[in-house]
Order: sequence, then C-alpha cells, then structure tokens
Amino acid sequence: MKAVALTRYLPIDDPASLVDVELPMPEPGEHDLLVRVEAVSVNPVDTKVRSPKPQVEAQPKVLGYDAAGVVESVGASVEGFRPGDRVYYAGDVTRAGSNAQYQAVDARLVGHAPTSIELADAAALPLTTLTAWELLFQRMPFDSERGGEGKTLLIIGGAGGVGSMAIQLARRAGFSVIATASRDETAAWCQTMGAQHVINHREPLAPQLKALGMSQVDAVLNLADTDRYWETVGELIAPLGHVGLIVEPAGALRIGDPYKAKAVGIHWEMMFTRSRFKTADQAEQGRILDRVAALIDAGELRGTRTETLTPIHAANLREAHRRLESGTTVGKLVLAGW
Repeated sequence: MKAVALTRYLPIDDPASLVDVELPMPEPGEHDLLVRVEAVSVNPVDTKVRSPKPQVEAQPKVLGYDAAGVVESVGASVEGFRPGDRVYYAGDVTRAGSNAQYQAVDARLVGHAPTSIELADAAALPLTTLTAWELLFQRMPFDSERGGEGKTLLIIGGAGGVGSMAIQLARRAGFSVIATASRDETAAWCQTMGAQHVINHREPLAPQLKALGMSQVDAVLNLADTDRYWETVGELIAPLGHVGLIVEPAGALRIGDPYKAKAVGIHWEMMFTRSRFKTADQAEQGRILDRVAALIDAGELRGTRTETLTPIHAANLREAHRRLESGTTVGKLVLAGW
C-alpha cells in the first residue's frame, strides 16, 4: 500500500523529512477496524513528532492523527461497526498513523462519520473536537448541554483547530465566548465559529476585556502559549474559576497566588491519554465522536476545513507541515485522495 513516512527526523524543508513509501497491509487485531483511508488532516502533534532530533528509525514510521475513511474489515471482538461504514477518528500516537492507504485502529476510538458532510470535512474534526470536548466537559466541570449558562469563557487562540471547535461547543453549552485572534481574517473566522467578542492576543488582554465591560472571566482555555499568558490569566480568572491548558510550559510555572488565593481549578488535556495508557474508558472517544456527528448532521455544529490539498503524498504533506509550522493557518488543512 502507499504511505508517507519518515526514517530520520528532519526540518520540513528537507525533502527527506517525509517520503513516499510502499508498505505491507496492516494486520488488525481483535479490537481493531481496518480502514481504507480517504482523507487526513494535520495537527501540531504531527509537526512535533516529526521535529528534528538525532533518533533514526529502523523501519519507516507513519505519522498522521486524523483520518476519515471506510471500514474494510472488523476484528473478532468489535461491535457496532461493519464493512462499508464511513468512519472518522484521531487514533493512537503509539501506533502507525493515518498517512497510509489502510490503517488498523482500535474500534473504541472510532466514531461513525457525519452523513451530511464529505469525508474530507470529517477528517478535519476528530483530534480537535475530542480535545475541546474532553477539556471543556470532562476535565473542566461543565456540562455539555447547559453548563455554560451565565458564565464567561475566554479562549486564547480561537482561530486554530481546537479553538474553532471549542468556540462552537462552548456557545452551544451556553457560555458567553470571548476569543482571541491577531489578524482580520482570524478574527472574522472566530466570529464565524460563534464567538460573541474577539480581542487581540498581541495586545494586553485586561484593557480589552474592560472595554467589553468585563473585569474577570469564569473560565479560560489557553490554547496558544501557557508561559506567555500565565500571569495574565491569573489576574483575569474569577475566584473559583477554571483554566484549561493543552500546551506544555517551556519553564517552571509559579502555581501560587493569585491561582491559590482564588482556588482556581487548573485542568490539563491530552487527547491521546486514553489510548496511550489503555484506560478503561477508551470507548468514550468513540461515543464523543458519534455525538458530535449527530450534532453536525442536525446543523448544531459546523466543520472547520478551510483548505484541501490533493492527493495524499509526501510533497503535499510536507507543504501541510510547513504551513502549520508557520503559525498562520486558520481552521484545518486537509489532504484527500491517493
């Protein structure tokens, strides 16, 4: 089968950073689906895993942590899926990724794709949707239906993939959402996703919130830079508020006042925790994706694909990584077709 892989960890401008290869068909286990991959999307985790390091792989390593496709076969212990089903998923960072024509993936991590959108649109959703949903509604103590009513939520980095879904999910849950963006096009995108207010994260946040009549917020999702906004978030968060984080800090954070004085809840989200540690509730990810598919088909959520490269091959994946590393992408970039 065709695949895109690496053996060395190189800068993305090096043609050897991602290469086209031919690999054997994967052999699915008893809990797995064998999926014919039709579309994939790129996320920061792809570029982080690929980033330069001295390690050399003895065998080609396939990256890719978002996919949509069609089930080819099901393992002996799999329930709820059959060949021909359209599916979408983010997979497992400890296994071979989705940048291949066929992938074996644990069925418990997989959802049935929305029926109202193309598979290319479905491929843009899993990792960012799971990250936003788990952070807001499972790590932080908010109900997915009405848990945000009467509360304000600040989302730092609203135009990225996770931010795009977090805005939508938070609005649906009843939050008043303030998103941050630094360019006209990203500000417009945040508004399209449903943010009631957009402020500039390259400028001091407190005066901008004050101009909106807010001195503090009930919750914050810092999706951009944990270190840079740590002190600012500590000042802006309300007593007994909640802060959600997905980016590991570069240095040591001082977790004292005002966080301690305000008894602020600090919540970490890592979408691959369930699959990496084989937690007892792995199937929750499949259930979340099924729920989101129903909301998309009902018109309550929308897709986040903004651009598509075709076909799926090394040159296009290198270009996708390059754009993601530039920090200028809006929404999600998808690759479709072989």
